[in-house]
Parts: sequence; structure tokens; C-alpha cells
Amino acid sequence: MRSRRRAAFRWSCSPKRASEALRARSRRLGYSRQLCPLDDARAARPLQAQRVGHNTVLEMTHDSRSRLFALRVARHAALALGLVLLGCGQKSENAAGPGGGKGPGGGGPPPAEVGVITVQLRPVGIVTELPGRLEASRVAQVRARAAGIVQKRLFVEGSDVRAGQALFKIDPSTYQAAVAAAQATLARAQAGLTQATAQAERYRPLVEANAISKQEYINAVAAEKTAAADVASARANLQTSQISLGYASVTAPISGRIGRALVTEGALVGQGEATPLAVIQQIDPMYVNFTQSTTDLLALRRAVESGKFRRADTGGDSASVQIVLEDGSVYPTHGKLLFSDLTVDPTSGQITLRAEVPNPRGFLLPGMYVRVRLEQAETPTGIVVPQQAVQRGTTGDAVMVVGADGTVTPRPVKVGSAQGGDWVILEGLKPGEMVMVDGFQKLRGTAPVKPVPWQPPASAAAPRGGASAAVAMNAPASAAAASASR
Repeated sequence: MRSRRRAAFRWSCSPKRASEALRARSRRLGYSRQLCPLDDARAARPLQAQRVGHNTVLEMTHDSRSRLFALRVARHAALALGLVLLGCGQKSENAAGPGGGKGPGGGGPPPAEVGVITVQLRPVGIVTELPGRLEASRVAQVRARAAGIVQKRLFVEGSDVRAGQALFKIDPSTYQAAVAAAQATLARAQAGLTQATAQAERYRPLVEANAISKQEYINAVAAEKTAAADVASARANLQTSQISLGYASVTAPISGRIGRALVTEGALVGQGEATPLAVIQQIDPMYVNFTQSTTDLLALRRAVESGKFRRADTGGDSASVQIVLEDGSVYPTHGKLLFSDLTVDPTSGQITLRAEVPNPRGFLLPGMYVRVRLEQAETPTGIVVPQQAVQRGTTGDAVMVVGADGTVTPRPVKVGSAQGGDWVILEGLKPGEMVMVDGFQKLRGTAPVKPVPWQPPASAAAPRGGASAAVAMNAPASAAAASASR
């Protein structure tokens, strides 16, 4: 009876209703019954299969049910992949077009626009940039010339002092006593001179009257002169004692800025040698000492003699120099070249030069490392390009040159130093060539580009539009010279 009911149930309902009934019944039986197409029934390997209309009822374990689920997932994935490949194929055919899809005629993108400048010749000053050190124009060591105990310091460390200003006070008691003794000696000598002078005056009429012998008169005159010499000696000793007493008050020998005190109150100074007390440096103006390689100097002179360069017109008796500080900033006040040494250092092959720089605000300090830009020549055929146009690397410097057909090719160049926001190009470019400045990110292999005039930023347009300025040319320095300068 039960078997007949199951058969009647399977054949009397639709496949949809049979599937719902079987799903509810599978939860009670502990294994699954599924309604599926006939083709899937063979792959699932069920426990029992019965047909219901166009479908099949499967009695199966959970492993069989998993195989059936994986089969359905694989079928749906294959169908989705086929649809995707079909859509990509249609899109590629539409994009290709009748012209092949390249260039404007084929529906492709137009050439990328890049900013370029046209190389032009103009007069450019050749300025050599050299390493140097700042030095105070006058340096004085304050030393104790009187022996004694330091009683008081009379200045503020790091302040500006005037020449003759008192700096230290040394115990003067010993020197005051020496002055008093010298004064007493002078008074005694003066008294003896008075007595000898009076006696000589008294003997003069007597010797004329032959009342005394001439020898007695000569002895009186000699005694007067001896007394006068004693007075002079005593006066000199008094002056020496007063000078030594003056040394007890240590004063500034020059005007300038004084450093820290090298001794403190209570220190014994001046015993056997002049003890250093402080250092005063005059920092307005400042000296800057720098060196130049004789190789570069000779090459520059040969270029001037050959006509490639011409001597710079300094407009005065001495050349103008510009100071570049350690942080890269340029000191606003120009200096002047004082002299160029005639002797070459045999250890480094460098020649020493010195320049003077005004320092009214005390911004420059002795010992600072700086770079000196010295204009020594000028070229009438100089080439200048923006710094962003030059690609600097380990293999050298290069720029991107745009041809007449829009092709972009790298060009190695020889680069000097900076002129504001530009580089001076010494070799590698010709007048009329177009150098790429902007749009490097738009390059796509060997695809042509469309050159358009490059416009500098507003902040950099003003300096570039002015008259020709001096261009710094890096002067190579040897390792020995660099270490000596530092």
C-alpha cells in the first residue's frame, strides 16, 4: 500500500510540486531527493532514479548531491565565459574600423601635445663656481701681559666691543707698589740733581776768581750731570711701572665681536707666558679664501685667447664675486676680488684667491663653508634651457629633442651649473632645435607628439625675461683640494 502511494504521488503531481514535496521529505529521511534533468542524473550517480515527466527523481547521499551541485556550477560558468568572449570579440571588431584603428583616420587618439622651447644663442657670462671658507678680516687674541689673579670680567660674551674697551681686571696691588717705589726713586734723584746743580753754580764764579782749583769745579759739574742722569733713569723706571700697572686692566686691541671668555674670575694668569683671555674678530667686511685648479685656469685662458670666450667686463678695477651659502641660498651683497696668488700649491695643484664681502648685519660668520661664483669670461653663443628639460643620471645628462615629424629622441649634452631656474648647455645642442620641457608623462614609445610653445610659470618668467645674467660653470676640484677647503 505504501509503495503504491509513493508511485501515485510521483506520477500525479507536476515536476515543480514534486520538487517541493521531495525537498520537505528529504529533511525527514536524512538523505536527499532531487528533481533534475535526465542528463544530470547519470553524472550524479544516485542511489535510485525514477522519472517524473521530463525530469528524474534522485535518491542520493550527500556526496552524490555535491557532485550534482558542482556539475551545475561548471555548466553555468562555461556559459558566462562564452558570453564574455563573444562580447569582447564584437568590441574589438567595432574598434578596428575600416582603417585599422590607428591615427585620426582610423579613429585612434590624436598625438599628445608637449611643451617645447626653441634653442637660441645669446651672450652668457661664464662664471666659475669654487669652494671657499669665510675668514674674519681682522683677528686679535686678547692675552694677559700682567701676572696676577683675575678679579672681574667686564664684557658680555658674544657682544661687539670697541677698541680700548676694558675687558678684564687683574689684581693691581703689586704694580701699584712698584709705581710708588719708582716715584720715590725719582724724587730722590731729583733732590740730588738740585744739590749738584746748586754746587756747580756756586763754584763757577769761584773758579773764575781762582778761589778754587779747576779740578774742584770740574767735579761739581760732573756731579750735576750724574744727578741729571739719575733723574732720567728714575723717570723711566716710573714709566715702566705705570705701564705694568696699566696691563692690570686688559683692554680690547681692535673693534669687533668678542667670543667666549677663556678664563674665569680667580684664575692666575701671566705667569711665565701671556695667557689667552679671549678672541676678538672683525667680521665687517669678511674675507673669503678659495682655490681654483690650475688646469681649469689654463683651459679658460686658452679659450679666451682662441676667441671662443672673451674677458668679462667687470665695470671696475676688480672682478665681482657672489657668495652661495651652505643651504643653497645666494647672499644678496656682492663682493670684490682682492688678489690671486702667484704661487701654486704643490700638493694639490691649486691656486689661492681671496675676495672681500661686506657684512654689515653680521650674517656671515668666520669658518662658514661657501661657494664663490666668479665671472672670468663671457661667451656670445651661449645656450640656456630650463632645468626641468634636462634629465640627469649616472650615465650623463640628456635632453629630449623633438624633430620636425614629431618624433622624440634623447640627446646627450654637457651641462654647466644653474642660472636661476635654467641650466647652461655647453655642448650638444644647435640653434633652432626644439627641446622638450613639459609632457614627459604623455610619451608612448615611438609615437609622434605635437610640439607646442612652452610657457614658464609666472614666478619664473620675470627672472628669465631680464638681461643676460652670469651663468655658473661647475669647476671640478680634486679630492685633495676639497678636503683642504673643508
